[in-house]
Amino acid sequence: MPFNRREFIKTAGSAIAGAAVGAATSFAVEEAKKRTVGNSFEGYHVNTLGPAKMRLTFEPYGLQLRHTFTVASYSRNSTPGVQVRVEYDGFTGYGEASMPPYLGQSVETVSTFLRKVNLERFKDPFQLDDILTYVDGLSEGDTAAKAAVDIAFHDLVGKMLGQPWYRIWGLDPAKAPDTTFTIGIDTPEVVREKTKECAGKFNILKVKVGLDNDKEMIETIREITDLPIAVDANQGWKDKKEALEMIHWLAERGVVMVEQPMPKEALDDNAWITENSPLPVFADEAIQRLSDIPSIKGAYTGINIKLMKCAGLREAWKMANYARAEGMRVMVGCMTETSCAVSAAAQLSPVADFADLDGNLLISNDLFEGMTVDRGHITLPDRPGIGVKPLGQLGI
Repeated sequence: MPFNRREFIKTAGSAIAGAAVGAATSFAVEEAKKRTVGNSFEGYHVNTLGPAKMRLTFEPYGLQLRHTFTVASYSRNSTPGVQVRVEYDGFTGYGEASMPPYLGQSVETVSTFLRKVNLERFKDPFQLDDILTYVDGLSEGDTAAKAAVDIAFHDLVGKMLGQPWYRIWGLDPAKAPDTTFTIGIDTPEVVREKTKECAGKFNILKVKVGLDNDKEMIETIREITDLPIAVDANQGWKDKKEALEMIHWLAERGVVMVEQPMPKEALDDNAWITENSPLPVFADEAIQRLSDIPSIKGAYTGINIKLMKCAGLREAWKMANYARAEGMRVMVGCMTETSCAVSAAAQLSPVADFADLDGNLLISNDLFEGMTVDRGHITLPDRPGIGVKPLGQLGI
């Protein structure tokens, strides 16, 4: 049946209110509270979050890419970021904000937002839902900054409970999928080099397309490997009929899914492509937060959930459950990030059909040890919280 966007929007209403949300039991919370010990945290002076117990510190940290990264709309060699730490009664939670160009956020905007955060009304981190609702309400946007706080509090609470979040959510880590490894748009020579570097280490590749060399990119990779490929057009295709022809061509060459084929504003065109596509079509730029799902349902096969877009794990969990309830498929993705944010997103990966969690593998200056990729498969550490351990001494 053809997709009628206007009719769907009219009838969708507020269905997202019923999205399922996981939570730790009150017994576990009380037991974790009993295990905490006092700590004065002398010497920290950045942003007191509670009466001498909760403290948030942060500092900029630029991420250096191993290779120039090119998509349909820009190229870059680095990504600005901000590292966050929340401390409470001897426990430390780590968080991160990463700001690629299209998010429209910066170190300055993130820092300005974090300086607003004041949680004196909250007595402890177990008031997680109230804390993150308050943080989300501080501004209209600032999703990367909100994600940094959200990740840090999830890490903190998970550590206080003594459990990783995949276990708190009741997920089986063995169900985590293979992650794609991303190859950006480049010359045939560079694409061959990148493909040779990663082809024996991964089970599925992700290729950026959307310019005038799409076929050349795929054919060059096919000279090296027959691994399955996911393609991401990053809104680069402008004509729906040409896009569909390209998708049919890609399907014949071992491509298994397509991400954001057309500009996000062209919802009806994307819906037409999805209806006629031989491959599943996932929304990326067209989906940011939970409230976006009703307006795109039917226009895409599934959604790509990224913590930096949706403000963190609390909303990502809701989005995954709501999408599943609506019969949509789920992808968990990331930006260029350290193992902190990537490992946080990986906690959600057992519910995903596809995972694109290679952001930490694309940088040369990681700060954490966290989730690992073993022959392409995501392996979640058994550490509590988001599962990370700092490498050396962080500046914050």
